[in-house]
Amino acid sequence: MKTIGLLGGMSWESTLGYYRAINKGIRETLGGLHSARIAMVSVDFEPLERLQHAGDWQAIASLLSAAAIDVEAAGADFLLICTNTMHRVAPEIEAAIGIPVLHIADATAEVLVSAGIESVGLLGTAFTMEQDFYKGRLEDRFSLRVLVPDAGDRQLVHRVIYEELCLGETKPSSKAEYLRIIDGLATNGAEAVILGCTEIGMLVRQADTSVRLLDTTAIHAAKAVEFAAQDRG
Repeated sequence: MKTIGLLGGMSWESTLGYYRAINKGIRETLGGLHSARIAMVSVDFEPLERLQHAGDWQAIASLLSAAAIDVEAAGADFLLICTNTMHRVAPEIEAAIGIPVLHIADATAEVLVSAGIESVGLLGTAFTMEQDFYKGRLEDRFSLRVLVPDAGDRQLVHRVIYEELCLGETKPSSKAEYLRIIDGLATNGAEAVILGCTEIGMLVRQADTSVRLLDTTAIHAAKAVEFAAQDRG
């Protein structure tokens, strides 16, 4: 079994979901008392969040690259960046280490393509919904049509992530707003909606809506299990 590298803490609430999903997946795949071999560095999110909103992605890249080097040094065979937004600096992290990075957008796109979905809605932080590092990757590499909410709803989605979900809070009023936005994306042509922030799955689940949801935490974790269970050769 390969050792899974996790770069977590952004937020730790969603990293907890990764840890649970990966270990459950390894047990289901290999049986018995198997659990995952994991090397993890969990960073302090507060200074990183400040750098995000200041637009200092270079400083973020430096900090996370250093953490990724520590994960590799701990014996990881490949790396998961346990957050959608921080894939904004995935190229810098990839350049700093000698092990593969399993990109969360690629794993999600593979599920969409295999399901024959061509038009998809995207929820996430404002950075993920508005910048090109995520949407552009889905569009350019996988020929997907990506829809996002309007400006007001993007602000609402972003605020709930940082002010509630990253603190472990799930409010019924916010859930209702998210479901309204999901319905709006479907009305505008989305065949499915990506929960493109690893905390959103804490708030809305597939049972809450008839619109197909793609939980990026679950998808990313499943890809890690698949990769880890392969023979090293």
